[in-house]
Formats: sequence, structure tokens, C-alpha cells
Amino acid sequence: MERKNNAVFNLTLAAMFLAIGLVLPFFTGQIPQIGSMLLPMHIPVLLCGLICGWQYGLCIGFIMPVLRYFLFGMPVLMPGGIAMAFELAVYGLVVGLLYSRSRWKCVIALYRSMVSAMLSGRVVWGMVQMFLLGIRGESFTWKMFLTGAFFNAVPGIILQFILIPSIMVALNRTGLVPFTQHKAALKKKAEK
Repeated sequence: MERKNNAVFNLTLAAMFLAIGLVLPFFTGQIPQIGSMLLPMHIPVLLCGLICGWQYGLCIGFIMPVLRYFLFGMPVLMPGGIAMAFELAVYGLVVGLLYSRSRWKCVIALYRSMVSAMLSGRVVWGMVQMFLLGIRGESFTWKMFLTGAFFNAVPGIILQFILIPSIMVALNRTGLVPFTQHKAALKKKAEK
């Protein structure tokens, strides 16, 4: 029975992260240049992968941009929205998988998982963009990849590196998410 309750709990949390991801861009989207730089849909996907698991992170990451397009018309589906769907799916998959397999649930494991997810997601985004633009007969240059994936995303990356660990620490205090400091985990191991 506990396994069923855990699945219901994760499904409920995943739905909440999906709702947050659909609404959050409204707060940053009033100024499109800033909104796209803060990457508001990335935060709930990363949290979903970390808290609910890679399966939920993958699904929510893929569904979010597509559903947001059909509900609100943004992000434009071709090619950006489709590429973003694959990017966010990889975010949720990689961050959830790596973090769940980490020996300790600590800040170091969290950052390793996040960096790996961000790099993997951006590579997939670039590959999908190149494929979709190639179908349309347009080119996707190395400069376009670096600008879209990294240079324009720096404020959002910084925000994610500050906000997500803060949220995980706060959720640890509530008992919702087991999250320890690396030194504390080492100290407990040394005491045993």
C-alpha cells in the first residue's frame, strides 16, 4: 500500500510542477528578453526530476513546452518549442537519474547532477534545433548554439544554481526531501 501512496504522491507533485511551469513564465514573460534569459520552465522540471524521480522529470519536461504552446501560444512550437521539449525532458531524466544514484543526497551531488543535466539538455537542444532547421532548409551555426544554449542563459543558470539548492534545503527541513550536507554525511559515516 505504501508503494501505491508514494506513486500517488509523486504524481501529485509532478502535476504541481507542471502547473508551476505553465504559470511561472507569466511572471518573467512581460519582458521577453529577460524572461527567456531566466529560463522559468527549467526550474520546475529540475525540481520534479530531483524530488519525484527521473521518470516524472522526463515526462513533465517533455509535456510542459508543448502543453504551454497549446494553452497559451508560447513558446512557438517549431522549432523552439519542440527543441525545448527534448531539452527539458533530458533535464528531468539526467538530474533525476544521477541524483537518485548518488551515494549521498548532498549539495555536491545536487550540483553534479544539475551541471550534467544542463550540459546534456543543451546538447540535445542543439541537435534537435539543427535537425528541425535543417528540414526547413535553414542552418544552425556553432555561434547560434553557443549564444542560445549558454551566453543568453547565464542569468537563468545562476538563478538555478542558487534557487534549487535553497529549495532542496528548505524541503529537507520539512522532511519532504532527504537532503544532507556532505560533511555531515561523512561525519555520520566516520562515527559508525
